[in-house]
This record gives sequence, C-alpha cells and structure tokens, in this order.
Amino acid sequence: MKSIDEITTNTLFLEKNYYKSITMLGILICIIWVALVNTKPFSDFAYYDEVARQIAAGGAWGDTYTSVGYSIVLGGIYKMFGSSLIVAKIFNLILTFFNYILMYNVLKSVELKENKRKLVYALFVFFPDNIFYNSILATEILFTTILLLITLIYHKNIKHKYIIIGALTGINTMIKPFFMIFFFAIFVIEIILKVKFIKVIKHSLIVLITSAIVISPWIYRNTKLIGEFTYVSNNSGIVLYINNNSQNHYGAWMPASDVEDSIVNKKEYKKANMTEKNKMLSAAAKKWIKEHPIQFVQLGFKRLYKTYLVGYSITYSFNGAGLNKITENTLTAYSNAISILVAAVSIIVMIMYSKKVICSIFNKEKVNSYSVYSLICFYMFSCMYFITEGQPRYAFPVIFIMIYFFSDVTRIKKFR
Repeated sequence: MKSIDEITTNTLFLEKNYYKSITMLGILICIIWVALVNTKPFSDFAYYDEVARQIAAGGAWGDTYTSVGYSIVLGGIYKMFGSSLIVAKIFNLILTFFNYILMYNVLKSVELKENKRKLVYALFVFFPDNIFYNSILATEILFTTILLLITLIYHKNIKHKYIIIGALTGINTMIKPFFMIFFFAIFVIEIILKVKFIKVIKHSLIVLITSAIVISPWIYRNTKLIGEFTYVSNNSGIVLYINNNSQNHYGAWMPASDVEDSIVNKKEYKKANMTEKNKMLSAAAKKWIKEHPIQFVQLGFKRLYKTYLVGYSITYSFNGAGLNKITENTLTAYSNAISILVAAVSIIVMIMYSKKVICSIFNKEKVNSYSVYSLICFYMFSCMYFITEGQPRYAFPVIFIMIYFFSDVTRIKKFR
C-alpha cells in the first residue's frame, strides 16, 4: 500500500507533467502555424510594421495620429535582429509562450479547484485566436501579455504592487490609449471587494498618477510636435465620429467623408493640425450622441455583437498566405464555432454572476476576488467598445476572461 507521501509526490508529478505537456504542445502548434501560414500585413498591421521599420532605421516615431507603443517595441526588436516579418512573428511566439507562463501563474495564484484550473489553462492554450494571431503583426498579443502581467501582480502580495501596476498601465496605454482608465477598474473592483475606502482611493490614485508619469514623456513629445497639448494619439476623434453618425447602420468602420455634411470635407478641418482635427471630430460625435441617444445605444450593441459574436478574426491571418478557399473556409468555420460558443456562454454566465456581485455589495455574501476582477475588466473593455468601435480582434485581450467564465457554465444555477 502506497504511503501518503508517495501518493502526494505522484500527484504533483502528474500535475506538473500535465501543464508542461499542454504548454509544449500549444507552442508547437503555434510554430507550425507560423511556418505554414505566411501572413502578409495589411491595413493597420502594415502601418505598425512600417512605423517599426522607420524607428529601427532611425526615422520618425509616428505622427501623433495613432498610438505607436507596439511599433516602438517592435522597432527595438527590428533594430537588434533585423527588420523582417519572420523576426516579428518569432517575437509573437515568444510573447505567446510568456502568456502561457503568466496564465499558469495567475491560475495558481487565485482560489480555484485544480480540475477547473487545468480546464481553463488548456482552453486558453488551444483557443484558436491564441494560435493564429502569431502570424499577424497586431498589437493584441503584446497588449495581452502586459494585461496578464498586471493581473498576476494584482493577485500577488508584493511590495509596491500598485506602483508596478501603474507603470504597466502606462505602457499599455501607449499601445491602446483608452487603457488609462484602468485605475477606475481598480477602484470598482476594490469597492466590491469591500476594501477600506481610504485604501481604495489610495490604490486607484497610485495607479493613475504612476501611469500618467509613464506616458508623460510621450505627451510632451506630441505636444511639442503639434504645438498644443496632445494626448498619446490623435485618432480617438475619428474613431468616435465614423462610428457614431446617422449614416452608420452597422456599428462598423466607414469612410469619414460619407457622413452627411462631413467635417472632413470642410475648409477649416483641412487647414487644422491633427490635434485640432481630433477635437473637431470628437465634438461632432458627442453632439450627435446627445441628439440621437436611442440610435447610439443601438449602434453600441451592434458593436459589441460584432466584437464578441461574429468571429472571423482568423481571416486576418489569410492575407497573402496563399491558402486555398476550402482550407480557409474550414479553418474559419472551426475558429468561429469555438470563439462564438465560448463568447456566448461566457457572457450569459457573466450576466448571471453580475447579479450575485451586485447583491454582495448590500450583504455579507462572499465573492471570489478573481471573478470580480475578471468581470470588471470585461465590462471595462466592453464599455469602450460600446462607445467607440467594434471589431472581432478587439475580443483578443479578454479571451482569458471569457474562458474562465465559460468553465463556470455548470455552476450557473448558483449565480441566480
């Protein structure tokens, strides 16, 4: 008969072996994908690559129009290893491996049953987007790496963790400027978790101030370049404008010139600098939203639907890859089925869990801190997409959150 020590040792060995096997198989599949699917960058992806090559060659670091955090990092990689797509894709693979390690450590740091932990980890590693994005030059993998690192640090008891989170928030703001609002997510999370109010204020302010300090050199650079105060980027106005107008019926991108009596066709707009254009577009969009609240809400839900429940983000990886239509259609159907199923189920579970969270605010019912953190982060992203723009690729950073709640589907009755 085996001793307790022998059983424990064998269990730990099998557990470690499970995670190692999943990790190695996952990264192997990603490598095979990158080797076989030679994606060529286009649209935004081509722009990121172009700016990164400019930076590597000692050229301009963008023109304030859009955020260049990813391009700055990629430019540094190009500077060291050469400006080629294969270098960028290897960088993606390295980030993906880091994401596996970060996700594993996050799951080990929070209160979870081992069976659920194993399920969530396997689903994360083999989720289609976490495989095919490795061949795309997109901001999403790097942004998610930093978000997972923030998540891990938040759930660890370490010194100066809010300063570190603030610094990482600033870095991620350079990639996606809206992420500056993460300090408010911390505020809401800790209010729900019943942290002492003075500490909630302190933690939120530390994150806000530290992140502001991190991005301040770039704001100074942009302000000096334009001649007036300029944020991380100047494209928030155009995004808000083209997504909130009476000619937009689908919550999707459209040419700004197609908006009725479009600002972009006017002389004062054409003469303005980028920051002035951004302000003009933002003001026009906000005016339309105030005058058309019902249409704005309708467009908002269409944007969320497009982000979470349409799929098709795998098609980004087909550009220039030379795959035949049968292969493309098969891969798309497979990816869409998994993505839409996980998103739909997880959203239902999150809505049900939200009821439990709201009730916990008014009573002494205990809620899982990681569940609350994940829920508020998901709502933070969703609120931004509701207001601004919806694309399938925007769901990428919250994949780890959706998978976590998807794995809770069997417990949905307990959330009622």
